[in-house]
Amino acid sequence: MKSIELFAGAGGLGMGLHRAGFTPAKVVEWDRYCRETIRENRDLPRSPMHGWPEVEGDVRGVDFRSLEGKLDLVSGGPPCQPFSLGGKHKAYDDARDMFPQAIRAVRETRPRAFIFENVKGLTRATFRNYFEYIRLQLEHPEVIAKPDEDWAEHLARLERHHTHGTRDGLAYRVVIQVVNAADHGVPQKRERVIFVGFRDDLDVEWSFPLATHSSDALLWEQHRDGRYWDRHKVAKAARPSVLDMPVRAQRLEAKPDAIAWRTVRDAIGDLPDPEFEPQAARKIANHRFQSGARSYAGHTGSPLDDPAKTLKAGVHGVPGGENMLARPDGTVRYFSVRESARLQTFADDFVFHGSWSETMRQLGNAVPVRLAEVIGKDVARKLRYAA
Repeated sequence: MKSIELFAGAGGLGMGLHRAGFTPAKVVEWDRYCRETIRENRDLPRSPMHGWPEVEGDVRGVDFRSLEGKLDLVSGGPPCQPFSLGGKHKAYDDARDMFPQAIRAVRETRPRAFIFENVKGLTRATFRNYFEYIRLQLEHPEVIAKPDEDWAEHLARLERHHTHGTRDGLAYRVVIQVVNAADHGVPQKRERVIFVGFRDDLDVEWSFPLATHSSDALLWEQHRDGRYWDRHKVAKAARPSVLDMPVRAQRLEAKPDAIAWRTVRDAIGDLPDPEFEPQAARKIANHRFQSGARSYAGHTGSPLDDPAKTLKAGVHGVPGGENMLARPDGTVRYFSVRESARLQTFADDFVFHGSWSETMRQLGNAVPVRLAEVIGKDVARKLRYAA
């Protein structure tokens, strides 16, 4: 199935969707470091990016009309700084808001479906009206703002159009959900808001894939039957005692049916520690020790035996505390690039372009490959059987 990938970043969303069966006809990303990362990997024969087209630059200069009626999917992650908890929260007043360009791509290509993702902060009460504005534009992409119309006036007109009773022209059935990547096998508690739309004429009924992994299942394996510690060959003396059992684990009456959340140890436990085993670590691409990590209030790192906190792009080239490993003995260090890539479910042979801080920025902005694949496979399944 044919797609286009907008705001591709380091390619996490696009790779997951490629694994799900979508092959991009266009890839668009303005950041030069991300473009170099994609170019390096698309030339590798076994890469999920192998065969991708040349990356185009600023989406505002891309004409999509030549692909009208030829696409199964438009996907991407419009820049999220306007809505991020780490940003300035300017939303519709922020020039970095690229949702209008994502909607234009849908309008010009008329794909059978789309998948867009953004930070959970977009759903905050502060942005509620603008969130509804985005949703209605995605449902009715041909109802375009007039030259003298501000976003609030355009929203009112969209609302009237939406409630009119008929859905003339291009329209989509849109489903939106905040999804925790940990619930789908990603070793990271990363919540993203996902927009999925199917074109009206396909008459598709769809819902998000149900969670396959759970925190309760992890608690059971760690505190009730001990399978987690057995799997990692952790000595009895180093395991939590009965007195340390969380109340939630005590209340579990039976082993949950779900799979246990994957932890940092699950993801990186087989890698040599780059701080204490530097020679072994050097044999692994992008696995180098980075000094300077320290713990303080609000900057405490990700515990080894939980899913990682949400990796962040950081400010001024310095990743946040979420990008640190918090060992059981209380010491901390930054995750290496390779470890961070595993937490984002990138393959070990994926290579990154740029300095450590630049690469961590790419990873902090990425969509976990596994999460994209899970959602993409379910969308692809529906499209295969759609009219």
